[in-house]
Amino acid sequence: MKKKMIGWTLVLSLTLSLLLTGCGGSSSKQVLNVYNWGEYISDGSDDTLDAIQAFEDWYQETYGEEITVNYSTYPSNEDMYNKLSGGAVSYDVIIPSDYMIARMAEEGLLQPLNFDNIPNYQYIDDSFRGLYYDPDDLYSVPYTYGVVGIMYDANKVDAADVGGWDLMWNEKYADDILQYNNSRDAFGTAMYKLGIDVNTADKAEWDRAAEELIQQRSLVKSYVMDEIYNMMESGEAAIGSYYAGDYFTMQEAQAENVDLKFYYPEPTNFFVDAMCIPTCAQNKELAEIFINWMLSEEPAIANAEYINYASPNSIVYENETYIEDMGEEAMEILYPDLGNFSELYNKYAYRNLDDEMLDYLNTLWENVKIN
Repeated sequence: MKKKMIGWTLVLSLTLSLLLTGCGGSSSKQVLNVYNWGEYISDGSDDTLDAIQAFEDWYQETYGEEITVNYSTYPSNEDMYNKLSGGAVSYDVIIPSDYMIARMAEEGLLQPLNFDNIPNYQYIDDSFRGLYYDPDDLYSVPYTYGVVGIMYDANKVDAADVGGWDLMWNEKYADDILQYNNSRDAFGTAMYKLGIDVNTADKAEWDRAAEELIQQRSLVKSYVMDEIYNMMESGEAAIGSYYAGDYFTMQEAQAENVDLKFYYPEPTNFFVDAMCIPTCAQNKELAEIFINWMLSEEPAIANAEYINYASPNSIVYENETYIEDMGEEAMEILYPDLGNFSELYNKYAYRNLDDEMLDYLNTLWENVKIN
C-alpha cells in the first residue's frame, strides 16, 4: 500500500500521449506511461539513482532506440482506480496495493503478464507467490511490502500510553492525533482496535467500527495522507498511524524538538504493492521490459533505499551493503520473519470488498467525516 506520497506530482512532464482517451492514439517514438504513488521510486535527489532516466539510458544502450518515459503519481489506490476505470487515460505500468489488484483483475482491468519478458521474477521470494490477490501469479510482480504501525513524538507522548491502538483514541492527546484520510485504512485502525475482521461482510460490524471512528472524531487534529510528513516532522501533531517505511523518512527529517518513535500495534495490517499492466496499456512489451529492469540489482537496491520500504526481491534483502546502509533498527522493523509472512499476511491483509459493501463503506465514511 500503500507509500510515500509527498507530492512531486510529476517527475517528467506529461506529454500528449498520456492524455489520450481510451486505448487509441499512436506515436512514432516509443512511449512508456508509468503511474505510481508519489515518491515511490528513486528520483535522483540527494545523489540517488534517477531510476526513470537510468531506464531510458539503459534501453537506448541495450536496444539502440530512444524512448520516453512519462511518469505521474497518485495519492491513493482509489484515486488510481477511478482514473483508470473511467477510461479517460491510458497507462502501461501501475503499482497498486494488493486488494486493489484483486478488484482490478476481477473487473478485467489488468492484463496477464508474459513472464518470458520478466526473467528477473525469479528473485521474488517464494513467500510472495500465490497470495490471495493474485493466486495464480498472473497479473502482478511484487514491488514492496510492509506493515502498518503507529508513530508518536516521544517528547509529547508518555511511554506508559504506548503499545496498542488505544493510543489513537487517548483523550490526553486530543487535537494531536492524525487519522488516515482514506476509508479503508481509517476503518482498519478501528477494526483492529475492536478485534473485528477487516474483511467482514457483516454490516453491523462495519457500523461498530464507524461508531468508534465517530467517537474519535473530536480528538483528531486532521485527516491526512501525504500531509502527515510535515505535521509529524515539525511536531505539529504527536500521533499518527502510517506505513512502516515512511517512519524512517520522517525520522530523518524531524525537527530538533521532535523525537519520533514507532511501534506495531497488534493486530495490524500487512500489505503488498505490486507492478501490473492495465488492460488499456498501449505498450505491453515495453512495460514488461521496464518491470524486469526494475527487478535488476542497481534499480532494485536504489529504490528500496530511497523509499525505505521492505523489498520482496532477494537481490535486495540479501545484499550486504544494503543491510549495512539501512542499519539494524530499519532491518528489524522493515523485515519481519519471511517464513511467517504469508501466514500473517493472509490473516490481516485487506481483501477486495464487493460492490455492495464498498458502497456501504463509502456511506459510513461520509457520515464519519461530517459528524
